[in-house]
Amino acid sequence: MQNWNIAVTVFSKTPLLDTIHTPDDLRRLKVEQIRQVADELRQETIDAVSVTGGHFGAGLGVVELTTALHYVFDTPRDRLIWDVGHQAYPHKILTGRRDRIRTLRTGGGLSGFTKRTESDYDPFGAAHSSTSISAALGMAVARDLSGGKNNVIAVIGDGAMSAGMAYEAMNNAGAMNSRLIVILNDNDMSIAPPVGAMSAYLSRLYSGKTYRSLREAAKQINKHLPKVLADRANRAEEYSRGFMVGGGTLFEELGFYYVGPIDGHNLDHLLPVLKNVRDMETGPILVHVVTQKGKGYGPAEASADKYHAVVKFDVATGAQAKAKPNAPAYQNVFGQSLVKEAEKDDKIVGITAAMPSGTGIDIFAKSFPERTFDVGIAEQHAVTFAAGLATEGYKPFCAIYSTFLQRGYDQVVHDVAIQSLPVRFAIDRAGLVGADGATHAGSFDNAYLGCLPNFVIMAASDEAEMVHMVATQVAINDRPSALRYPRGEGRGVEMPEVGIPLEIGKGRVVRQGTKIALLSFGTRLAECEKAADELAAHGLSTTIADARFMKPLDVDMILKLAREHEILLTIEEGAIGGFGSHVMQMLADHGMLDGDLRMRSMVMPDAFLDHDSPNAMYARAGLDAKGIVAKVFETLGKDFKAETVKLA
Repeated sequence: MQNWNIAVTVFSKTPLLDTIHTPDDLRRLKVEQIRQVADELRQETIDAVSVTGGHFGAGLGVVELTTALHYVFDTPRDRLIWDVGHQAYPHKILTGRRDRIRTLRTGGGLSGFTKRTESDYDPFGAAHSSTSISAALGMAVARDLSGGKNNVIAVIGDGAMSAGMAYEAMNNAGAMNSRLIVILNDNDMSIAPPVGAMSAYLSRLYSGKTYRSLREAAKQINKHLPKVLADRANRAEEYSRGFMVGGGTLFEELGFYYVGPIDGHNLDHLLPVLKNVRDMETGPILVHVVTQKGKGYGPAEASADKYHAVVKFDVATGAQAKAKPNAPAYQNVFGQSLVKEAEKDDKIVGITAAMPSGTGIDIFAKSFPERTFDVGIAEQHAVTFAAGLATEGYKPFCAIYSTFLQRGYDQVVHDVAIQSLPVRFAIDRAGLVGADGATHAGSFDNAYLGCLPNFVIMAASDEAEMVHMVATQVAINDRPSALRYPRGEGRGVEMPEVGIPLEIGKGRVVRQGTKIALLSFGTRLAECEKAADELAAHGLSTTIADARFMKPLDVDMILKLAREHEILLTIEEGAIGGFGSHVMQMLADHGMLDGDLRMRSMVMPDAFLDHDSPNAMYARAGLDAKGIVAKVFETLGKDFKAETVKLA
């Protein structure tokens, strides 16, 4: 029998992209090849995110824009800043990170956002929105002070233009007349109507040297005309640009030279305009690019949220591999609880800042659309808007992620706390959040709210407690309150039919022991119970208490724990300066730290933890059951490993 050696040729779906390792390789290609690069880049983005999950729709929408920017500009010498950063997956693929793109948002892998320590092509880290123009202006001014000539480009969009900070930066940039390029990625048609060939032609014309030279010449001539004639000439020119181009008047008034709108998926339109803008010697300039979120992937285009963020999915069908939950998500429990309360009280209103589904406010909105307010990415406004409602006898629930509420902190202090207005803060994403990493971890709200006078601060230990805490917030009418809850599922406990308001400042003892006291604030209670079981196996009788309230503290319960136990540990999902600090201060004031009590406070480490699974992050932070047991042995002066071996 004859043996045949059969050569198998494997055809790549991305032959041209395979030759691109950095943007230098891209810039060596002929302009007619760029369309193929973009098509292959879109395919690679789809394939990669189907494996990793993550933000998806926004990245698909900027594939052509990403390719064009790296082709036209000399990155990384030219600084390219992506606002929010979740639209930067195609950018990462083109900038030397394609071989790691399937590690996105996993432990030790690529960040889901731009990150300075990850690449020279990420000049500014971004995961919260609306920072790009401010950062870009800072870089542009630094360049000018240093005598540099490079370009600075900020790409902003996907809702980020709803935040006041973007306009503050544009107002400053316009007044300084610094050479800066802002790309407005308009991906929901909220600013401009559909655009076509005439608009593209006019954008090329207005961004070209001939028109700009003529326009400057006209300005010089106007200086020598009688004022009436000069004013009329200026108005005619502005009217013609506004009529033919559309949408630019606001940006022109802020001092930007406006170009657009242009089709962000048509490279024949995009490339010449970007080249013209690159070669302008004055600024600032705003290029209005219209894109389609989810472009090029049918299931995303057809979806209401354009597959903004996804888990792993099947490329052929778009079906997402969502595991069946074992328990309801905390955000859904919040939304459902708020609906039940609002059915009894028509003064309850829900407010969110562009995160209705992330916070559970979308559930409330389905039942009470006229009492639901999504103010956009504008946390400062959300807080003061809620304060205004509270002055008129309404009961506003302001549902904002812990890290996003940081942006409204002055308003929390000045507009809410000082006036003791009963704004109810529902603080989602409290604690470590997993794949989103340090930028979204709710580490600091215990500390930054705990120092404010007259605030009620609660944390739910499970989903049933959360139902009661929503009811408690409804009942608080004389001061602000905050309820913090984590991302993810509850514990699967039995749920109450209705919420019953808790006594303010009263905790509960969950398990009674004699030697060790574990005082938990929040959902680490489950880990305390596991730790107590292990400690019992070592002969250490352990009490577990659920604080429920950080402010006001249950002084009587905590003093009793301190008097009756050898060791008292506080455990929280927050940084130093939070719950444990308040407990320690109270115990010191009562003289309880002057004697034999050994008190320790378990908080997040003094570091920003990179993305990983939540369980892995809590283990790294030492805030899981194993970490709690180890802390007990350390406090006792014993070796945890040796004790474990002895037990085995």
